[in-house]
Amino acid sequence: MTIHLPSRRGFLAGVGAAGSAALLSGCVTSGSSGTSSSDGDVTLQSNLSAPQAKAAMGDLVADYGKKNTGGLSLNTVAAETFRTQLPTYLTSANPPDVYTWYPGSVADAYAKKDLLLDLGEVWESADLKRYSKALDTLCTASSGKKVFVPTTYYWWGMFYRKSNFAKWGVSEPETWDDFLDLCDTLKGKGVDPIGLGAGGNTAWVASAWFDYLDIRVNGAQYHRELLAGKHRFDDPQVHKVFDRWREILPYFDPDGTAVAFQDATTSLLNGRTGMMLIGTFFADAAPKDALDDIDFFRFPVIDPKVPLAEEAPTDGYFASARTGKRDAVLGVLRYLATAEAQEIYVKGSSGTALPCHPDAADAGTALVKKGRKHIEEAAEITQFFNRDSSDAMQPAADTALTRFIAEPKAIDSVLTTWQREAEKIWRA
Repeated sequence: MTIHLPSRRGFLAGVGAAGSAALLSGCVTSGSSGTSSSDGDVTLQSNLSAPQAKAAMGDLVADYGKKNTGGLSLNTVAAETFRTQLPTYLTSANPPDVYTWYPGSVADAYAKKDLLLDLGEVWESADLKRYSKALDTLCTASSGKKVFVPTTYYWWGMFYRKSNFAKWGVSEPETWDDFLDLCDTLKGKGVDPIGLGAGGNTAWVASAWFDYLDIRVNGAQYHRELLAGKHRFDDPQVHKVFDRWREILPYFDPDGTAVAFQDATTSLLNGRTGMMLIGTFFADAAPKDALDDIDFFRFPVIDPKVPLAEEAPTDGYFASARTGKRDAVLGVLRYLATAEAQEIYVKGSSGTALPCHPDAADAGTALVKKGRKHIEEAAEITQFFNRDSSDAMQPAADTALTRFIAEPKAIDSVLTTWQREAEKIWRA
C-alpha cells in the first residue's frame, strides 16, 4: 500500500516474539548483512514487492552504487510480511538500516519510542529545503525532529478499463445517484460492478471505502478527528457512513472478502468486475500493455456542501535509530531525496507515482496528468486509515469492516465492538 499506501499502506497484525524473530531472520537475503554494524553495505528493507516497483528499486540501488563508494543492499519483503514485521525490524538488536514506509502519525508513533534516526541533517540538503511546507510538516515528528524523507505520492480513485466501459456502453458518473445507476447497468449486463480485494492478507483495502464514505458524508476534518479518538466509532455520524455503504453492498463482487487485491485487480482487467476503489500502486502488478487502457473517476460526491477531499498518501523512507552506519545512511537518504533518484523510480515502475521533488518529472501520461489535477482540485487531503490513525488501529478496522460486509444488519454490534477495541489501543 503500498499506498503505498500506498503503501500504504503499515497495518500491524501483531505476531509473537519467537515467530517474529524467525520471520525476520528469514527475510534477510544472503547478499545483505541485515545488521546495524558499521561494516558492510547499508541495508534497505523494502515492501515494494510488485514486479515493476521491485525492478524500479533495483534501478535505484544500481544507480546509487555507480555514484558512491559505499554500497547499498536491497532486501525486498512481501508487503504483508513487511507490515506485520516492521516493529520487530525496528526493535531488533541488529536491524536493517533504511526502510520504505509512511510519514505522519505512523512514523511519529515509532519516533516516540526512539526507534527512528533523526534526519535533521538530511533536511538541511539543498534538495529537501525546496520541498513543500506540507511535506516538511508531514515528515516532522511531534518532538520536532525530522524522521522521514518523502519521495513519491499517489492518489486513490475508482479505476476501470476504458475499453470495457466502451464495450458496456457506460461512462463515468459524477453524483452518487449516477454511481448507483452505473452499478445497476453493469449488474444488468452480468458484470459484478465493484471489485474489492479485501481477502487474504489485504483486508485493509476495505478501509478505503470507509475513508471515502466518511469524508464524503462527514468531511475530512471529522474523519481525522475520528481516527484520532476525538469521536466514537459508534457515533450517529458514523452510522450514516454505513447507511450509504449498505446502498451499494449488493453491487460488490461476492468474492470481495475472499480474494486479495492483486486477484481483484486481475478480475478488473479481464472484465469480470467493472471498477475498483484502489490506489495507483495496483498498476505496478498490471501488464504494461494494459496501462494505456486504465482510467479512473473521482469517488462520487454525496453531499455537495461537504468540502471535497481526496486520499493522496505519501511514501518514502525512514531509518533505524540503532544503525551503526549513521553517516552512510544519511548519504543514502540524501540521494533518495534528489530529483534524479525519484525520476529513476518513476521510470522503472508503472509510472503512476508522482515525485515529491519539485524539479522531478513525472511520467507525463494522460492518466498521471489527470491524477495530478484530481489531487490539486481537492480542498483537503487525507492519507489512508492507518496513516491518519496508527498502524495499531488497522487490524481493528479490518475486523469491523469485513464483518460489516458479511453481516450488514449487525452494524450496531460491529461499531460497538470497534469502539471498544479502539479505546484499548488509544489507552495503550
